[in-house]
Amino acid sequence: MSGPPPQAWLNALLGLIEALQRGLLSLWHALGLSGDSHGQPAWPWAWRVAGETLLIDLGLARQVGLTLCALAVALLATASALAWRRRRGVVLAAGALALAAAPWPSASLLFVPAAPTSFHASPAGFSVDTIALGARVYAQHCAGCHGIDGRGEGPLAASLAQWPPTLASPLLARRADGELFWHVLAGMRDRQGRTTMPAFGDRLGDREAWAVIDYMKALSAGSSSSAGNWPVPLPLPEMVVRCAGAAPVALSAWRGGQRVRLVAVDSATALPFDDPRFLTVLVTPDGRPPAQVPTFRAGCTAASAQAWQILATISGQAPARLAGTQLLADRAGWLRARGTPGQPWSDADLVCVAGPSAGTQGAPSPVTDGLTALLLRMDAEPVRFVKGGFVH
Repeated sequence: MSGPPPQAWLNALLGLIEALQRGLLSLWHALGLSGDSHGQPAWPWAWRVAGETLLIDLGLARQVGLTLCALAVALLATASALAWRRRRGVVLAAGALALAAAPWPSASLLFVPAAPTSFHASPAGFSVDTIALGARVYAQHCAGCHGIDGRGEGPLAASLAQWPPTLASPLLARRADGELFWHVLAGMRDRQGRTTMPAFGDRLGDREAWAVIDYMKALSAGSSSSAGNWPVPLPLPEMVVRCAGAAPVALSAWRGGQRVRLVAVDSATALPFDDPRFLTVLVTPDGRPPAQVPTFRAGCTAASAQAWQILATISGQAPARLAGTQLLADRAGWLRARGTPGQPWSDADLVCVAGPSAGTQGAPSPVTDGLTALLLRMDAEPVRFVKGGFVH
């Protein structure tokens, strides 16, 4: 992941804007002023605040922040005037002065077109099963234009009014999931009305549309592997995990806020040692646990046979060469580093770089062990990711 360094005030601003928009949507829906779209409350307006623009335009973000502060002062002044009659004129004048002094941002910069599903989220979640379904949908309906590797150079791409964007670019990946969902089903047109992406609403259901979006996220990471860093962060996929004789359990519940290491192992791969610094999950070609697990070796296995193929897609490896590949996720559930078979861990293995933190910038690390240094850096540099203007 690459991008501007995270700043606490900017993330707080984006979080506030998201909360205000979602709160307004909930209020409108509760009052019966907006209906539903694809099973979730529909955004009733044609525009929304361009949070993704604020992420890269700090000047505009400062304008918005100061204007919101001025609005807060004006509201406080109005409330005070209602309760404090003696100084009503002075208080109202102070509120008016705050509004007059506010650096009101340009509406053309602040707002972008919205869809009824702009604030929708996938009901299925990001899991190996949905990604596997999305892979099948993508191969059947999308690869012809977007290409097998997602770089927009499929055999049908030249027949479109515009070449499809590459999935390896952060521009597409930062679009809100709900808007991607809308475009998959409704299609896209350029300003001249020409079709730039056909609609698939007559061929795909909601479940398939959400699944193909999840697969595009995984494909984007794998297609960007040659560049070193992923264009956007990728969450740890949900999967069922089986440990020894215990009952299978969802990975999200089992990891309990711990770091997680996924390790691809086949019959010829030595099982990795268990490590108290993270929870180790083995990914096997058929989803079955190893026949024998020596003492002190990791023995928890992803129970889904789909996990091997999905791990190969995310890591940008052919399934036949996946054995020995490792992926590290931080405590918040973001995949951060990819280990190469037979090679020691180092900073070069980071695929999601959150940017230098205030506490570690410029300070040399006294840790000589590459894996420990990676873990410390992941903890010190949490991911603050904005997708479609929403903080994740």
